[in-house]
Amino acid sequence: FLAGFGSLMQDVLWCFSQVKGTIDAGVTESDIISTVEFNHTGELLATGDKGGRVVIFQREQESKNQPHRRGEYNVYSTFQSHEPEFDYLKSLEIEEKINKIRWLPQQNAAYFLLSTNDKTVKLWKVSERDKRPEGYNLKDEDGRLRDPSMITVLRVPVLRPMDLMVEATPRRVFANAHTYHINSISVNSDYETYMSADDLRINLWNFEITNQSFNIVDIKPANMEELTEVITAAEFHPHHCNTFVYSSSKGTIRLCDMRTAALCDRHAKFFEEPEDPSNRSFFSEIISSISDVKFSHSGRYIMTRDYLTVKVWDLNMENRPIETYQVHDYLRSKLCSLYENDCIFDKFECVWNGSDSVIMTGSYNNFFRMFDRNTKRDVTLEAARENSKPRAILKPRKVCVGGKRRKDEISVDSLDFSKKILHTAWHPSENIIAVAATNNLYIFQDKVN
Repeated sequence: FLAGFGSLMQDVLWCFSQVKGTIDAGVTESDIISTVEFNHTGELLATGDKGGRVVIFQREQESKNQPHRRGEYNVYSTFQSHEPEFDYLKSLEIEEKINKIRWLPQQNAAYFLLSTNDKTVKLWKVSERDKRPEGYNLKDEDGRLRDPSMITVLRVPVLRPMDLMVEATPRRVFANAHTYHINSISVNSDYETYMSADDLRINLWNFEITNQSFNIVDIKPANMEELTEVITAAEFHPHHCNTFVYSSSKGTIRLCDMRTAALCDRHAKFFEEPEDPSNRSFFSEIISSISDVKFSHSGRYIMTRDYLTVKVWDLNMENRPIETYQVHDYLRSKLCSLYENDCIFDKFECVWNGSDSVIMTGSYNNFFRMFDRNTKRDVTLEAARENSKPRAILKPRKVCVGGKRRKDEISVDSLDFSKKILHTAWHPSENIIAVAATNNLYIFQDKVN
C-alpha cells in the first residue's frame, strides 16, 4: 500500500482531488460535525454531529459506464443516535452531541457501530431490507386483523421484493457508568469488550452486558482539590487485547497491561518528554495537553497530538518521541490571543494512513497538514468551498510569518480561527481521506492519472 506515494508527491505535490462535495444544512450549532470514522473496509464512512445525529455514507461501486465514479460516497443512512437529557439529581443538562463513533468488524450482512455522547454509549445495528412478507392468514395487506370467521383457506406467506430500506436499530444501551464526560471509546481486538474513558476513569464493558462495567483506571484523588491532571484520550492496542494507552492533560502517556492487576492504577510504561526550559511560558501546561492518542496499525508506535505538534513514540523508548512534527508553529506568538478567545483549548485529532507512513492532522483556517515519515516532507492543504468542484486539484498552502508576503501565501494575521479542522479520518487501505470542517464534510482522494 502506498508504495508509489513518493512519486505521487513529486507529481501532484500531495494534492487530493475531491470525490464528493459537502454536506451543508445551514450553520446551526447542531449541524457541526463532531466525529468522523471509516469502517474496517472503508466502504462506509460515519459522521456524528452536535445534534446527536449519525450520518453514514456508502462508497459507490465501480461501473463499466462510469469507472471514474468509483470512490464517491453517497448518503446510506441517517438516524438520531442521542437525544438531549437532563440529570435531575445534579441539575445538569446532558448534550446530545456525538463525541465518538467506533465501528465493529463486519461479521454478517449487518453493520454494527458504537456511538457515545457525554454519558451514554449505544450499540447500533445498521441493516438492509429489500423483501417483505405478504399473504398473512390473520392480517390483511394493510396490517389489520381479519375476522377469523371469514378465513376459509390457509395461505403460505411469501417474500416479495420491495425498495431497499436501511434500518438503524439500537441493540444495546450502556448507561449510568460515568460521572464525568466521556471523551473516548475503543473496541478491543477480542471484539468481546470495549472501553469508555472520561476525565478521571476508564471502564471496561462486555458487549453482552449493559448494566455492569469494570473500572480499570481511576485517577480521582480522595480530595478533588489535589487534582492535577485528567484523562484526555484512550485506545486499545490493535493486536494485544490486554494492552491499552491513555493520555493526560500533563502531556504524558501511560501504557497499561490488564494482566498485571484488575485495577490498572500502576502503568507498565510511562512516556514523557522532558520540557525544554528555554520554551517555558505561561501557556506551557495548556499547550502540552494531549488531545488525541492513536496506536499505529502495526502496533509498534503511538502517535499523540498536542496543541502545536504531533509526536510519534516507539513503544520501546519512553524518555522521548522518535519523531516530532510542527503543525502550526507560527501560532506560538499568538498564544495570548488564542487563550483569550478559548481556541487554545481546541482538541485536534490525528490519524495514520493505512501503512503508517503518513500522518494527518487539522489546523485553523480549514487547513489540514500531512507529514510523510519516510521523506520528512510535509504539506498544508485547505478544505474550502472554492476547491469543492469534483476532480479539482488542491494546491498546497503556505502561511507567511511577518516580512514580505508572496502572492500564494496567507498571512498568519489573516487566519480565520473560527474555521478549524478538528476531526479527520483516513481510509484503512487507500488514499482517501475525510475532513470535517465545521458543518461541511469533504472527502478527497489522491489523483488518478
